[in-house]
Amino acid sequence: MTKGNKPSLSEFSNHRRTQDDLPFRDFLCALNESMQKVFRGREDTDRLSLPRGIPAGVLDEIMSLNPLSVCIPEEFGGRGGRIDEILAMLSAASYESLALSLTLGINSGLFIQPVVKYARDEVQGAIFERFMNRRNMGGLMITEPDFGTDALNMQTRFTTCGDDCHIRGTKHWAGLTGVADYWLLTAREMNSNGDLRRDIDFFICDATLPGQQIVVEELFDNLGLHQIPYGRNLIDVCVPASHRLVPKTTGIKLLLDLLHRSRLHFPGMALGFIQRMMDEAFNHCRQRSVQGQSLIHFDQVQQRLARLQTAFTIASAMCSYSSDKAGLEHDLSASGMVANSMKSFVTDLMQEAAQSLVQLVGAKAYRFGHIGGQGIIDSRPFQIFEGSNDMLYAQVAEGLIKRMKKAKESNLFIFLRHYRHTEHAAKELQDMLQFDLTMQLPQRKLVELGKVMSRIVSMEMVITLAGKGFRQDMTDNAQIEIRHEIAGLLGSFHSLETPRIIDDYKDGSSWFTLG
Repeated sequence: MTKGNKPSLSEFSNHRRTQDDLPFRDFLCALNESMQKVFRGREDTDRLSLPRGIPAGVLDEIMSLNPLSVCIPEEFGGRGGRIDEILAMLSAASYESLALSLTLGINSGLFIQPVVKYARDEVQGAIFERFMNRRNMGGLMITEPDFGTDALNMQTRFTTCGDDCHIRGTKHWAGLTGVADYWLLTAREMNSNGDLRRDIDFFICDATLPGQQIVVEELFDNLGLHQIPYGRNLIDVCVPASHRLVPKTTGIKLLLDLLHRSRLHFPGMALGFIQRMMDEAFNHCRQRSVQGQSLIHFDQVQQRLARLQTAFTIASAMCSYSSDKAGLEHDLSASGMVANSMKSFVTDLMQEAAQSLVQLVGAKAYRFGHIGGQGIIDSRPFQIFEGSNDMLYAQVAEGLIKRMKKAKESNLFIFLRHYRHTEHAAKELQDMLQFDLTMQLPQRKLVELGKVMSRIVSMEMVITLAGKGFRQDMTDNAQIEIRHEIAGLLGSFHSLETPRIIDDYKDGSSWFTLG
Protein backbone atom coordinates (compact mmCIF):
# COMPACT_ATOMS: atom_id res chain seq x y z
CA MET A 1 0.00 0.00 0.00
CA THR A 2 1.08 3.59 -0.62
CA LYS A 3 1.30 6.35 1.96
CA GLY A 4 -1.77 6.79 4.13
CA ASN A 5 -2.61 3.10 3.49
CA LYS A 6 -4.35 4.07 0.26
CA PRO A 7 -3.71 1.94 -2.83
CA SER A 8 -1.83 3.25 -5.81
CA LEU A 9 -3.35 3.34 -9.28
CA SER A 10 -1.27 0.30 -10.20
CA GLU A 11 -3.20 -1.75 -7.67
CA PHE A 12 -6.29 -1.27 -9.85
CA SER A 13 -4.61 -2.49 -13.03
CA ASN A 14 -7.34 -5.10 -13.60
CA HIS A 15 -9.91 -2.38 -14.10
CA ARG A 16 -11.17 -1.89 -17.65
CA ARG A 17 -10.04 1.70 -18.23
CA THR A 18 -11.47 2.38 -21.69
CA GLN A 19 -14.33 4.63 -20.63
CA ASP A 20 -12.54 6.01 -17.57
CA ASP A 21 -9.72 7.36 -19.71
CA LEU A 22 -12.10 9.45 -21.80
CA PRO A 23 -12.24 13.19 -21.09
CA PHE A 24 -15.32 13.87 -18.98
CA ARG A 25 -17.29 15.58 -21.75
CA ASP A 26 -16.70 12.62 -24.05
CA PHE A 27 -17.65 10.24 -21.25
CA LEU A 28 -20.86 12.19 -20.68
CA CYS A 29 -21.70 12.03 -24.38
CA ALA A 30 -21.19 8.26 -24.35
CA LEU A 31 -23.39 7.98 -21.26
CA ASN A 32 -26.09 10.08 -22.94
CA GLU A 33 -26.06 7.86 -26.02
CA SER A 34 -26.31 4.74 -23.88
CA MET A 35 -29.20 6.10 -21.82
CA GLN A 36 -31.14 7.25 -24.88
CA LYS A 37 -30.70 3.82 -26.42
CA VAL A 38 -32.02 1.87 -23.45
CA PHE A 39 -34.71 4.24 -22.19
CA ARG A 40 -36.16 5.49 -25.46
CA GLY A 41 -35.75 2.19 -27.24
CA ARG A 42 -37.77 0.16 -24.73
CA GLU A 43 -41.46 0.45 -24.07
CA ASP A 44 -41.51 -1.63 -20.90
CA THR A 45 -38.92 0.00 -18.64
CA ASP A 46 -41.57 1.51 -16.36
CA ARG A 47 -44.32 -1.12 -16.68
CA LEU A 48 -45.85 -1.94 -13.33
CA SER A 49 -45.97 -5.62 -14.27
CA LEU A 50 -42.18 -5.83 -14.23
CA PRO A 51 -40.21 -6.78 -11.10
CA ARG A 52 -38.99 -3.89 -8.98
CA GLY A 53 -35.68 -2.38 -10.04
CA ILE A 54 -34.12 -1.27 -13.28
CA PRO A 55 -34.28 -4.14 -15.81
CA ALA A 56 -31.00 -6.05 -15.87
CA GLY A 57 -30.28 -5.32 -19.52
CA VAL A 58 -30.81 -1.61 -19.01
CA LEU A 59 -28.63 -1.49 -15.92
CA ASP A 60 -25.87 -3.57 -17.54
CA GLU A 61 -25.76 -1.26 -20.55
CA ILE A 62 -25.40 1.84 -18.40
CA MET A 63 -23.10 0.39 -15.74
CA SER A 64 -20.75 -0.87 -18.45
CA LEU A 65 -19.69 2.79 -18.73
CA ASN A 66 -18.92 2.80 -14.99
CA PRO A 67 -20.77 6.05 -14.20
CA LEU A 68 -20.02 5.77 -10.48
CA SER A 69 -16.32 6.18 -11.29
CA VAL A 70 -17.16 9.89 -11.49
CA CYS A 71 -17.73 9.86 -7.71
CA ILE A 72 -14.59 7.92 -6.71
CA PRO A 73 -11.22 9.56 -5.93
CA GLU A 74 -8.37 9.22 -8.42
CA GLU A 75 -6.21 7.26 -5.97
CA PHE A 76 -8.76 4.46 -6.24
CA GLY A 77 -8.91 4.59 -10.03
CA GLY A 78 -11.92 6.90 -10.25
CA ARG A 79 -12.40 10.22 -11.98
CA GLY A 80 -11.81 12.25 -8.85
CA GLY A 81 -15.21 12.89 -7.26
CA ARG A 82 -15.51 16.44 -8.60
CA ILE A 83 -18.86 17.92 -7.56
CA ASP A 84 -19.48 19.68 -10.88
CA GLU A 85 -18.98 16.42 -12.78
CA ILE A 86 -21.21 14.48 -10.38
CA LEU A 87 -23.99 17.04 -10.80
CA ALA A 88 -23.59 17.00 -14.59
CA MET A 89 -23.87 13.20 -14.57
CA LEU A 90 -26.98 13.27 -12.35
CA SER A 91 -28.55 15.87 -14.61
CA ALA A 92 -27.83 13.87 -17.76
CA ALA A 93 -29.34 10.77 -16.15
CA SER A 94 -32.50 12.52 -14.92
CA TYR A 95 -33.19 13.84 -18.44
CA GLU A 96 -33.78 10.21 -19.45
CA SER A 97 -34.81 8.58 -16.17
CA LEU A 98 -35.40 10.14 -12.78
CA ALA A 99 -35.11 6.70 -11.19
CA LEU A 100 -31.67 6.14 -12.70
CA SER A 101 -30.52 9.57 -11.57
CA LEU A 102 -31.71 8.86 -8.04
CA THR A 103 -29.96 5.49 -8.11
CA LEU A 104 -26.69 7.24 -8.98
CA GLY A 105 -27.44 9.97 -6.43
CA ILE A 106 -28.01 7.45 -3.64
CA ASN A 107 -24.69 5.79 -4.42
CA SER A 108 -22.85 9.09 -4.62
CA GLY A 109 -24.29 11.28 -1.87
CA LEU A 110 -25.44 8.65 0.61
CA PHE A 111 -22.64 6.09 0.36
CA ILE A 112 -19.51 6.91 -1.65
CA GLN A 113 -18.94 10.45 -0.38
CA PRO A 114 -19.45 9.59 3.33
CA VAL A 115 -17.09 6.62 2.92
CA VAL A 116 -14.46 8.80 1.25
CA LYS A 117 -14.67 11.42 3.98
CA TYR A 118 -15.18 9.34 7.11
CA ALA A 119 -14.10 5.71 6.55
CA ARG A 120 -10.66 4.47 7.53
CA ASP A 121 -8.10 4.44 4.73
CA GLU A 122 -7.52 0.71 4.99
CA VAL A 123 -11.24 0.02 4.46
CA GLN A 124 -11.80 2.21 1.42
CA GLY A 125 -9.55 0.39 -1.04
CA ALA A 126 -11.41 -2.92 -1.11
CA ILE A 127 -14.78 -1.18 -1.34
CA PHE A 128 -13.89 1.05 -4.25
CA GLU A 129 -12.12 -1.78 -6.07
CA ARG A 130 -15.48 -3.53 -6.19
CA PHE A 131 -17.26 -0.37 -7.30
CA MET A 132 -14.74 0.09 -10.10
CA ASN A 133 -14.36 -3.51 -11.24
CA ARG A 134 -17.53 -5.34 -10.21
CA ARG A 135 -20.18 -2.62 -10.57
CA ASN A 136 -21.15 -2.81 -6.90
CA MET A 137 -23.59 -0.32 -5.40
CA GLY A 138 -24.23 1.12 -1.96
CA GLY A 139 -27.01 2.82 -0.02
CA LEU A 140 -27.91 4.30 3.35
CA MET A 141 -30.36 3.07 5.99
CA ILE A 142 -31.62 5.65 8.49
CA THR A 143 -35.43 5.59 8.58
CA GLU A 144 -37.26 3.20 10.88
CA PRO A 145 -40.97 2.25 10.92
CA ASP A 146 -41.61 4.27 14.10
CA PHE A 147 -38.96 6.93 13.56
CA GLY A 148 -39.05 8.78 10.25
CA THR A 149 -38.17 12.46 10.57
CA ASP A 150 -37.41 11.78 14.25
CA ALA A 151 -34.19 10.03 13.26
CA LEU A 152 -32.30 11.01 16.41
CA ASN A 153 -34.55 8.68 18.41
CA MET A 154 -33.89 5.65 16.19
CA GLN A 155 -33.99 2.34 18.04
CA THR A 156 -31.51 0.38 15.93
CA ARG A 157 -28.77 -0.44 18.43
CA PHE A 158 -25.32 -1.90 18.56
CA THR A 159 -22.99 -3.45 21.08
CA THR A 160 -19.26 -4.03 20.75
CA CYS A 161 -18.07 -7.63 20.91
CA GLY A 162 -14.30 -7.85 20.58
CA ASP A 163 -13.37 -6.71 17.08
CA ASP A 164 -16.97 -6.65 15.86
CA CYS A 165 -20.06 -4.53 16.40
CA HIS A 166 -23.39 -6.35 16.63
CA ILE A 167 -26.18 -4.23 15.08
CA ARG A 168 -29.87 -5.03 15.50
CA GLY A 169 -32.99 -3.21 14.41
CA THR A 170 -35.44 -2.58 11.58
CA LYS A 171 -35.03 -0.08 8.74
CA HIS A 172 -37.41 0.78 5.91
CA TRP A 173 -37.72 2.98 2.82
CA ALA A 174 -34.05 2.63 1.97
CA GLY A 175 -33.61 3.07 -1.77
CA LEU A 176 -32.05 0.00 -3.47
CA THR A 177 -33.45 -2.39 -0.86
CA GLY A 178 -32.29 -5.91 -1.67
CA VAL A 179 -30.08 -4.62 -4.49
CA ALA A 180 -27.18 -2.71 -2.92
CA ASP A 181 -24.04 -4.67 -2.06
CA TYR A 182 -22.98 -2.24 0.66
CA TRP A 183 -25.02 -0.34 3.22
CA LEU A 184 -24.27 2.49 5.59
CA LEU A 185 -26.20 1.48 8.70
CA THR A 186 -27.06 4.01 11.40
CA ALA A 187 -27.39 2.86 15.00
CA ARG A 188 -27.07 4.02 18.60
CA GLU A 189 -24.80 2.30 21.11
CA MET A 190 -26.53 0.34 23.86
CA ASN A 191 -24.88 0.43 27.27
CA SER A 192 -24.85 -2.31 29.91
CA ASN A 193 -28.15 -1.05 31.33
CA GLY A 194 -29.89 -1.40 27.97
CA ASP A 195 -30.11 2.35 27.42
CA LEU A 196 -29.20 3.93 24.08
CA ARG A 197 -26.68 6.73 23.77
CA ARG A 198 -27.85 10.01 22.26
CA ASP A 199 -25.20 10.05 19.54
CA ILE A 200 -25.45 8.13 16.27
CA ASP A 201 -22.85 5.87 14.67
CA PHE A 202 -22.43 4.75 11.07
CA PHE A 203 -21.24 1.33 9.96
CA ILE A 204 -20.29 -0.04 6.54
CA CYS A 205 -22.09 -3.34 6.08
CA ASP A 206 -21.03 -5.70 3.27
CA ALA A 207 -24.34 -7.45 2.60
CA THR A 208 -22.63 -10.07 0.43
CA LEU A 209 -20.73 -11.60 3.37
CA PRO A 210 -21.97 -14.19 5.89
CA GLY A 211 -23.00 -12.54 9.12
CA GLN A 212 -23.66 -9.23 7.38
CA GLN A 213 -26.59 -10.24 5.21
CA ILE A 214 -29.71 -8.13 5.63
CA VAL A 215 -33.12 -9.79 5.55
CA VAL A 216 -35.67 -8.04 3.34
CA GLU A 217 -38.92 -8.73 5.16
CA GLU A 218 -41.08 -6.92 2.61
CA LEU A 219 -40.69 -5.11 -0.70
CA PHE A 220 -43.01 -2.12 -0.87
CA ASP A 221 -45.38 -1.55 -3.76
CA ASN A 222 -44.20 2.04 -4.21
CA LEU A 223 -46.36 4.10 -6.54
CA GLY A 224 -43.59 6.02 -8.29
CA LEU A 225 -39.90 5.46 -8.96
CA HIS A 226 -40.86 1.93 -9.87
CA GLN A 227 -37.31 1.13 -10.95
CA ILE A 228 -35.97 1.62 -7.41
CA PRO A 229 -36.89 -1.10 -4.88
CA TYR A 230 -37.88 -0.01 -1.39
CA GLY A 231 -38.86 -2.18 1.55
CA ARG A 232 -38.57 -3.17 5.21
CA ASN A 233 -35.26 -4.63 6.33
CA LEU A 234 -34.44 -6.71 9.39
CA ILE A 235 -30.95 -5.86 10.69
CA ASP A 236 -29.08 -8.46 12.74
CA VAL A 237 -25.47 -8.28 11.59
CA CYS A 238 -21.93 -8.30 12.95
CA VAL A 239 -19.72 -5.70 11.30
CA PRO A 240 -15.96 -5.29 11.90
CA ALA A 241 -15.29 -2.38 14.24
CA SER A 242 -12.86 -1.06 11.64
CA HIS A 243 -15.86 -0.46 9.36
CA ARG A 244 -17.29 2.11 11.76
CA LEU A 245 -17.10 5.62 10.30
CA VAL A 246 -14.89 8.09 12.15
CA PRO A 247 -16.64 11.44 12.70
CA LYS A 248 -14.65 14.64 13.03
CA THR A 249 -16.57 15.48 16.21
CA THR A 250 -19.90 13.73 16.79
CA GLY A 251 -22.01 11.29 14.83
CA ILE A 252 -24.91 13.76 14.77
CA LYS A 253 -22.70 16.33 13.04
CA LEU A 254 -21.57 13.63 10.62
CA LEU A 255 -25.23 12.92 9.87
CA LEU A 256 -25.95 16.61 9.26
CA ASP A 257 -22.88 17.00 7.05
CA LEU A 258 -23.96 13.94 5.04
CA LEU A 259 -27.60 14.99 4.65
CA HIS A 260 -26.86 18.62 3.84
CA ARG A 261 -24.34 17.59 1.19
CA SER A 262 -26.85 15.15 -0.26
CA ARG A 263 -29.47 17.90 -0.40
CA LEU A 264 -27.01 20.08 -2.30
CA HIS A 265 -26.98 17.29 -4.92
CA PHE A 266 -30.75 17.53 -5.49
CA PRO A 267 -30.41 20.35 -8.05
CA GLY A 268 -28.36 18.01 -10.24
CA MET A 269 -31.18 15.47 -10.32
CA ALA A 270 -33.74 18.24 -10.70
CA LEU A 271 -32.05 20.09 -13.56
CA GLY A 272 -32.14 17.33 -16.16
CA PHE A 273 -35.69 16.38 -15.20
CA ILE A 274 -36.94 19.96 -15.45
CA GLN A 275 -35.13 20.41 -18.75
CA ARG A 276 -36.85 17.30 -20.14
CA MET A 277 -40.26 18.58 -19.01
CA MET A 278 -39.46 21.94 -20.59
CA ASP A 279 -38.24 20.48 -23.89
CA GLU A 280 -41.26 18.19 -24.15
CA ALA A 281 -43.58 21.12 -23.40
CA PHE A 282 -41.98 23.39 -26.02
CA ASN A 283 -42.02 20.66 -28.66
CA HIS A 284 -45.69 19.92 -28.03
CA CYS A 285 -46.73 23.58 -27.98
CA ARG A 286 -44.94 24.28 -31.26
CA GLN A 287 -46.50 21.27 -32.99
CA ARG A 288 -50.03 21.41 -31.54
CA SER A 289 -52.42 23.66 -33.47
CA VAL A 290 -55.55 25.17 -31.89
CA GLN A 291 -57.86 27.61 -33.66
CA GLY A 292 -55.47 27.81 -36.56
CA GLN A 293 -52.34 28.67 -34.61
CA SER A 294 -49.83 26.74 -32.55
CA LEU A 295 -50.30 26.59 -28.78
CA ILE A 296 -47.11 28.51 -28.18
CA HIS A 297 -48.82 31.74 -29.30
CA PHE A 298 -51.40 31.66 -26.46
CA ASP A 299 -50.62 33.93 -23.52
CA GLN A 300 -51.41 31.43 -20.73
CA VAL A 301 -49.32 28.80 -22.50
CA GLN A 302 -46.45 31.25 -22.68
CA GLN A 303 -46.82 31.89 -18.96
CA ARG A 304 -46.41 28.18 -18.22
CA LEU A 305 -43.45 27.87 -20.57
CA ALA A 306 -41.79 30.91 -19.02
CA ARG A 307 -42.29 29.35 -15.60
CA LEU A 308 -40.61 26.14 -16.84
CA GLN A 309 -37.66 28.20 -18.08
CA THR A 310 -37.48 29.91 -14.70
CA ALA A 311 -37.35 26.53 -12.95
CA PHE A 312 -34.54 25.49 -15.31
CA THR A 313 -32.62 28.69 -14.53
CA ILE A 314 -33.07 28.35 -10.76
CA ALA A 315 -31.92 24.71 -10.82
CA SER A 316 -28.91 25.78 -12.91
CA ALA A 317 -28.04 28.46 -10.35
CA MET A 318 -28.28 25.92 -7.54
CA CYS A 319 -25.99 23.52 -9.40
CA SER A 320 -23.47 26.29 -9.81
CA TYR A 321 -23.63 27.01 -6.09
CA SER A 322 -23.26 23.34 -5.15
CA SER A 323 -20.28 22.96 -7.46
CA ASP A 324 -18.51 25.60 -5.40
CA LYS A 325 -19.70 24.67 -1.91
CA ALA A 326 -20.51 20.94 -1.70
CA GLY A 327 -16.99 19.49 -1.87
CA LEU A 328 -15.85 17.05 0.80
CA GLU A 329 -13.39 19.62 2.09
CA HIS A 330 -16.32 21.63 3.42
CA ASP A 331 -18.06 20.89 6.71
CA LEU A 332 -21.76 21.31 5.88
CA SER A 333 -23.14 20.30 9.29
CA ALA A 334 -24.17 23.91 9.97
CA SER A 335 -25.44 24.61 6.44
CA GLY A 336 -29.05 23.66 7.01
CA MET A 337 -30.45 27.04 5.97
CA VAL A 338 -29.13 26.81 2.41
CA ALA A 339 -29.31 23.03 2.00
CA ASN A 340 -32.92 22.83 3.18
CA SER A 341 -33.91 25.85 1.08
CA MET A 342 -32.44 24.29 -2.03
CA LYS A 343 -33.85 20.81 -1.56
CA SER A 344 -37.38 21.94 -0.74
CA PHE A 345 -37.69 24.62 -3.43
CA VAL A 346 -36.11 22.67 -6.28
CA THR A 347 -38.21 19.58 -5.59
CA ASP A 348 -41.34 21.75 -5.55
CA LEU A 349 -40.21 23.04 -8.95
CA MET A 350 -39.81 19.46 -10.21
CA GLN A 351 -43.40 18.59 -9.35
CA GLU A 352 -44.67 21.86 -10.77
CA ALA A 353 -42.77 21.26 -14.03
CA ALA A 354 -44.35 17.83 -14.48
CA GLN A 355 -47.81 19.21 -13.69
CA SER A 356 -47.34 21.98 -16.25
CA LEU A 357 -46.29 19.54 -18.96
CA VAL A 358 -49.37 17.39 -18.34
CA GLN A 359 -51.62 20.46 -18.35
CA LEU A 360 -50.18 21.64 -21.67
CA VAL A 361 -50.31 18.22 -23.36
CA GLY A 362 -53.77 17.34 -22.10
CA ALA A 363 -55.36 13.90 -22.21
CA LYS A 364 -52.45 12.26 -24.03
CA ALA A 365 -50.22 12.91 -21.02
CA TYR A 366 -52.59 10.87 -18.87
CA ARG A 367 -51.83 7.69 -20.83
CA PHE A 368 -49.62 5.16 -19.10
CA GLY A 369 -45.99 5.63 -20.05
CA HIS A 370 -46.20 9.30 -21.07
CA ILE A 371 -43.24 11.10 -19.58
CA GLY A 372 -45.42 13.89 -18.16
CA GLY A 373 -47.74 11.66 -16.16
CA GLN A 374 -44.83 9.47 -15.15
CA GLY A 375 -42.95 12.60 -14.12
CA ILE A 376 -45.73 13.62 -11.73
CA ILE A 377 -45.59 10.25 -9.98
CA ASP A 378 -41.79 9.96 -9.95
CA SER A 379 -41.02 13.51 -8.81
CA ARG A 380 -43.58 13.54 -5.99
CA PRO A 381 -41.46 11.49 -3.53
CA PHE A 382 -38.64 14.03 -3.87
CA GLN A 383 -40.82 16.43 -1.86
CA ILE A 384 -40.99 13.85 0.93
CA PHE A 385 -37.79 11.86 1.33
CA GLU A 386 -34.68 13.28 3.01
CA GLY A 387 -37.03 15.55 4.90
CA SER A 388 -40.60 16.47 4.06
CA ASN A 389 -40.66 19.91 2.44
CA ASP A 390 -43.11 21.31 4.99
CA MET A 391 -40.73 20.30 7.76
CA LEU A 392 -37.69 21.70 5.93
CA TYR A 393 -39.41 25.03 5.23
CA ALA A 394 -40.24 25.31 8.94
CA GLN A 395 -36.62 24.53 9.83
CA VAL A 396 -35.42 27.21 7.40
CA ALA A 397 -37.65 29.76 9.16
CA GLU A 398 -36.54 28.61 12.61
CA GLY A 399 -32.92 28.98 11.52
CA LEU A 400 -33.62 32.48 10.24
CA ILE A 401 -35.29 33.55 13.48
CA LYS A 402 -32.46 32.08 15.53
CA ARG A 403 -29.90 34.04 13.53
CA MET A 404 -31.91 37.24 13.82
CA LYS A 405 -32.21 36.85 17.58
CA LYS A 406 -28.48 36.27 17.86
CA ALA A 407 -27.85 39.39 15.78
CA LYS A 408 -30.43 41.32 17.88
CA GLU A 409 -32.14 42.44 14.68
CA SER A 410 -35.90 42.31 14.12
CA ASN A 411 -36.09 44.03 10.71
CA LEU A 412 -36.09 41.35 8.03
CA PHE A 413 -34.57 43.50 5.29
CA ILE A 414 -31.74 44.82 7.44
CA PHE A 415 -30.80 41.31 8.53
CA LEU A 416 -30.98 39.78 5.04
CA ARG A 417 -29.05 42.71 3.55
CA HIS A 418 -26.07 41.66 5.68
CA TYR A 419 -26.56 37.88 5.48
CA ARG A 420 -24.09 36.41 3.00
CA HIS A 421 -26.63 34.12 1.31
CA THR A 422 -29.14 36.89 0.61
CA GLU A 423 -27.32 40.25 0.54
CA HIS A 424 -27.80 41.05 -3.17
CA ALA A 425 -31.29 39.57 -3.47
CA ALA A 426 -32.46 41.47 -0.39
CA LYS A 427 -31.50 44.74 -2.03
CA GLU A 428 -33.69 43.88 -5.04
CA LEU A 429 -36.59 43.00 -2.71
CA GLN A 430 -36.26 45.84 -0.22
CA ASP A 431 -39.79 47.15 -0.77
CA MET A 432 -41.27 43.79 0.29
CA LEU A 433 -38.88 42.91 3.11
CA GLN A 434 -38.96 46.16 5.06
CA PHE A 435 -40.87 44.96 8.13
CA ASP A 436 -40.20 43.70 11.64
CA LEU A 437 -40.48 39.96 12.02
CA THR A 438 -42.43 38.45 14.90
CA MET A 439 -40.12 36.00 16.62
CA GLN A 440 -42.90 33.73 17.92
CA LEU A 441 -44.77 32.23 14.97
CA PRO A 442 -47.20 29.32 14.64
CA GLN A 443 -45.96 26.41 12.60
CA ARG A 444 -48.03 27.27 9.51
CA LYS A 445 -46.47 30.74 9.46
CA LEU A 446 -43.01 29.21 9.85
CA VAL A 447 -43.65 27.15 6.72
CA GLU A 448 -44.74 30.24 4.79
CA LEU A 449 -41.72 32.20 6.01
CA GLY A 450 -39.44 29.29 5.09
CA LYS A 451 -40.84 29.32 1.56
CA VAL A 452 -40.13 33.04 1.31
CA MET A 453 -36.61 32.54 2.59
CA SER A 454 -35.93 29.69 0.15
CA ARG A 455 -36.94 31.92 -2.76
CA ILE A 456 -34.70 34.76 -1.56
CA VAL A 457 -31.73 32.40 -1.18
CA SER A 458 -32.42 31.06 -4.67
CA MET A 459 -32.66 34.56 -6.11
CA GLU A 460 -29.22 35.27 -4.67
CA MET A 461 -27.91 32.21 -6.52
CA VAL A 462 -29.55 33.38 -9.75
CA ILE A 463 -27.87 36.79 -9.39
CA THR A 464 -24.53 35.05 -8.85
CA LEU A 465 -25.14 32.83 -11.88
CA ALA A 466 -25.79 35.91 -14.02
CA GLY A 467 -22.47 37.32 -12.86
CA LYS A 468 -20.74 34.18 -14.12
CA GLY A 469 -22.04 34.75 -17.65
CA PHE A 470 -25.29 32.76 -17.79
CA ARG A 471 -27.58 34.33 -20.38
CA GLN A 472 -29.05 37.53 -18.99
CA ASP A 473 -32.57 37.26 -20.39
CA MET A 474 -33.15 33.97 -18.56
CA THR A 475 -31.77 35.21 -15.24
CA ASP A 476 -33.82 38.43 -15.59
CA ASN A 477 -36.99 36.40 -16.17
CA ALA A 478 -36.17 34.14 -13.23
CA GLN A 479 -35.79 37.12 -10.90
CA ILE A 480 -39.15 38.51 -12.07
CA GLU A 481 -40.86 35.15 -11.43
CA ILE A 482 -39.24 34.78 -8.00
CA ARG A 483 -40.25 38.30 -7.07
CA HIS A 484 -43.87 37.61 -8.03
CA GLU A 485 -43.90 34.41 -5.99
CA ILE A 486 -42.40 36.08 -2.93
CA ALA A 487 -45.07 38.80 -3.13
CA GLY A 488 -47.80 36.15 -3.09
CA LEU A 489 -46.22 34.24 -0.23
CA LEU A 490 -45.78 37.38 1.86
CA GLY A 491 -49.42 38.29 1.25
CA SER A 492 -50.43 35.02 2.84
CA PHE A 493 -47.80 35.39 5.59
CA HIS A 494 -49.10 38.81 6.64
CA SER A 495 -52.73 37.73 6.61
CA LEU A 496 -54.25 37.55 10.09
CA GLU A 497 -57.07 35.24 9.02
CA THR A 498 -56.40 31.67 10.10
CA PRO A 499 -58.82 28.86 9.25
CA ARG A 500 -59.29 26.26 11.95
CA ILE A 501 -60.22 22.61 11.75
CA ILE A 502 -63.73 21.56 12.73
CA ASP A 503 -63.77 18.21 14.52
CA ASP A 504 -67.47 17.32 14.34
CA TYR A 505 -67.93 18.60 10.83
CA LYS A 506 -70.85 16.30 9.87
CA ASP A 507 -73.43 18.14 11.96
CA GLY A 508 -75.10 20.74 9.71
CA SER A 509 -72.80 20.18 6.73
CA SER A 510 -75.07 18.24 4.37
CA TRP A 511 -76.44 20.42 1.55
CA PHE A 512 -79.00 17.71 0.75
CA THR A 513 -80.90 18.25 4.01
CA LEU A 514 -81.25 22.00 3.50
CA GLY A 515 -84.19 21.73 1.09
